[in-house]
Amino acid sequence: MKRPGSVTAQAFNLPEYLATRVALVDRALDLFLPAATAKPATIHRAMRYSIFAGGKRIRPALCLAAAVAAGGDEAEALPLACAVECIHTYSLVHDDLPAMDDDDYRRGKLTSHKVFGEGIAVLAGDALLTQAFEIAAGCRGWPRYSHQTIILELARAAGSLQLIAGQVADLESEGKRISAQQLRYIHERKTSALLACSVRLGGMSANCTPAQLQALTTFGSNVGLAFQVIDDILDVTQTSEKLGKTAGKDPRAQKATYPALLGLDRSRRIADQLTRRAFAALRGFKGHARALAALAEFLLRRDH
Repeated sequence: MKRPGSVTAQAFNLPEYLATRVALVDRALDLFLPAATAKPATIHRAMRYSIFAGGKRIRPALCLAAAVAAGGDEAEALPLACAVECIHTYSLVHDDLPAMDDDDYRRGKLTSHKVFGEGIAVLAGDALLTQAFEIAAGCRGWPRYSHQTIILELARAAGSLQLIAGQVADLESEGKRISAQQLRYIHERKTSALLACSVRLGGMSANCTPAQLQALTTFGSNVGLAFQVIDDILDVTQTSEKLGKTAGKDPRAQKATYPALLGLDRSRRIADQLTRRAFAALRGFKGHARALAALAEFLLRRDH
């Protein structure tokens, strides 16, 4: 199916782009994180185990691509991309705990608590969250976006009104009948908020204009929500081996999902509509947003 922006995405070598950005981000994270041998070694091994567990680095890639779209330099955005990835990984470590989703596998590997125990997994997540702010604190700020603005952006996206709000609402909805509006609230905060933050930080690192920042926000919010809708769909249509994590957990846990509430066909249509809105938000960037368009296309078409 041809979608708005798909020509741009097809003309872009996304596998090569992702491979080079994963390598770039991984090198930077390796330098930012304490060495595995630094005392106490257990916590640093646990942090590194999860951060280097084979993630696709979608959020950092979006951050770097947004910087380029707004006319900036990837090098300026790189620390912020790494900070976002630390927050994302912390959220996964905690999400997998027995007290939360109780998952044994993440990215095809045993989850942190299965390897290091629950106590160390909690602390490793805490340490990764804290590490994110240490990394971001090293940025210099930009004329339109001060150092304080950058830190506030991260804190708000990860805080009790956004990412954590989504986690809380998700926990409290288990086993209950909730509305599609309530489910959207969960997904907007649990997933979309950090994706939107990623592209916003990329734009800020390029000292983007207010109009560009609004466009990036629209793009990130719509792609983020579409990403989670697709995740709901894959949980009921793919195997654990394909996903690299335990499939079918949401229905068994009586969690509300888009397919459960609205059906697969309507869920797929919603994901497509969201992605169309995201592509529309990129029109003002012209050819500079090719990487962002390709990443959005990849997130909608993914099968794991």
